[in-house]
Amino acid sequence: MDTFQQYLVEKTSYIEQHLLPALEQQGVPTQLYESMKYSLMAGGKRLRPMLVLAVLEALDKPMERGVPFAVALEMIHTYSLIHDDLPAMDDDDLRRGKPTNHKVFGEATAILAGDALLTRAFAYIAEAYQERSDVAPITTVKLIAELGKRAGATGMVGGQMADIEGEGKQLDLEQLEFIHRHKTGDLLVAALRGGGYLAEASEAQMDALTRYGVCIGLAFQIQDDILNVEGDAAELGKAVGSDADREKATYPSLLGLAESKERLTALIAEAKAALADAGIEHSALSPLADYVQNRNK
Repeated sequence: MDTFQQYLVEKTSYIEQHLLPALEQQGVPTQLYESMKYSLMAGGKRLRPMLVLAVLEALDKPMERGVPFAVALEMIHTYSLIHDDLPAMDDDDLRRGKPTNHKVFGEATAILAGDALLTRAFAYIAEAYQERSDVAPITTVKLIAELGKRAGATGMVGGQMADIEGEGKQLDLEQLEFIHRHKTGDLLVAALRGGGYLAEASEAQMDALTRYGVCIGLAFQIQDDILNVEGDAAELGKAVGSDADREKATYPSLLGLAESKERLTALIAEAKAALADAGIEHSALSPLADYVQNRNK
């Protein structure tokens, strides 16, 4: 295992040990709690929380300061996956190699579990940072506002709506990238900007982190689209070819595989240039960009 792979393993383990304690259990109906827990603890890349911690490390601030925000981000990401998998949306049966939430708990419980994870995320940020003397109240307000904006109608949810409206239509590159800047990219940008707020980053560093996030968000989706064409279902933990079956616009369907891969490489280069502008090109954020490009699941 190389040094960066070891980094991924260690950070994933560190993040996962903080997830379950952040869920409320007392007073929560058992079926609802089990549904929330099932998806939150189902594994995955934990990329969004990892980005929060990587920014703090890059700017020489205590990584532990980012944990509550990182956990909240993963709750919101998990809620979005639960809802995306529903029959009314993508109608997927598998997620990370396991039955999707609604296949185990039913559609009604899955919807409520997603709702509960979304609302718990904001409460957890407020509760956790209220107890800390090293995070100013105004920083907590900025974190909540950032996450609300990036996860909501002008961010992730808006991107999902545009994605649904685009099914069966011939989209151009601008329309496709609007979808993915918001549906995928905005939570990644939230992770980076949240880490920046917690690390007391300069305005120039915040701008660079935002540019990095936009680039790796688009790159992440291009690689997702490529894997949906030529990936391994066993590695991915879900079926391949589903985008074509649903007539969804993707980078390969619009640009072809070869040009999609060229676009992916260019975006990773842009992301690394943004890190250099912020003076943090030697941080873990650089190999994290490579990971986005080279992952196989």
